[in-house]
Amino acid sequence: MAVVLATAINSIVRLLVKKFNLGRGKSILITLIGVIVVFGLLVIFIIPPFIDQLEELIKLIPVGFEQLVFSVNNFIKNPPSWFPDFDLELLLDLDEIYQQLRSLAPQVFSNFLTFFSNSSAIVLQLLLVLVLTLMFLGEPLAYRNLLLRLLPASYRGRAEKILSQSEIGLLAWLKGVSINSLFVAIFCGLGLLVMKIPFVLAHAILAGVFNFIPNIGPILSALFPIAVALLNSPGNAIAVLLLYLIVQNLESYWFSPLVMKKQVNLLPGATLIAQIFFATFFGFLGLILALPLAVVVKIWLEEALIKDILDHH
Repeated sequence: MAVVLATAINSIVRLLVKKFNLGRGKSILITLIGVIVVFGLLVIFIIPPFIDQLEELIKLIPVGFEQLVFSVNNFIKNPPSWFPDFDLELLLDLDEIYQQLRSLAPQVFSNFLTFFSNSSAIVLQLLLVLVLTLMFLGEPLAYRNLLLRLLPASYRGRAEKILSQSEIGLLAWLKGVSINSLFVAIFCGLGLLVMKIPFVLAHAILAGVFNFIPNIGPILSALFPIAVALLNSPGNAIAVLLLYLIVQNLESYWFSPLVMKKQVNLLPGATLIAQIFFATFFGFLGLILALPLAVVVKIWLEEALIKDILDHH
């Protein structure tokens, strides 16, 4: 995480040095002040209402599932006249499934809240990331040269070029996925606002944040508003599901190709394998960082393994 953050911040620092002829020290200071101001505004104006809405949202989710079970059971016991005539109760025992989900939900949400409520561990981890980021940002070339010295002298020039390509790929991914996440958050939020679904801010932020996690993230972000929409009617839940499907498809097949022209392309299967691999070794953080790590690994495999070794044999 520190390497990813340092790479992103360093790109802004170099831009200030190039455009305004500022020294590196002043550029780092201006960039860090800007980051702190933006983060402070988020903490003051966005995070408190988001946390309040999220707490209410978690309390209402079991009620939404209960409403879903009631509606489906009612449909099974009293199907409409146009529905084919056969015994639906033999197909699905929703009461049993609901009882299992109800017993499992408190454990899942308690673990979720414990993860965010363990403030001391989170503060220490964030402090560690911050310190490492500042160290990498202060002398990036020193750490880069240290890494290069671990390689044979004859290959250091080539490795320097691969590192530069990795940085370009990583920054392209970070820029592209940030714009895509903003697109998803805005349009999901506007759609939910039109539908008058409660907790629009929490849903929109979750949609944007979960968009950083490919494959799994969009599914997780849709569960929360669908569960809340069930409190009104199954029709509202279906409308929310359609909204998220439309936004995600627009983002995947139209908006993302426009934004990520320079991004390193990854096959869907390779992305999923990367998620499983990095999540196994690094847990939840590995799941979040799976795609940027996969981008860097792909560049090194293509350049160092395929082009420099396998293509010569």
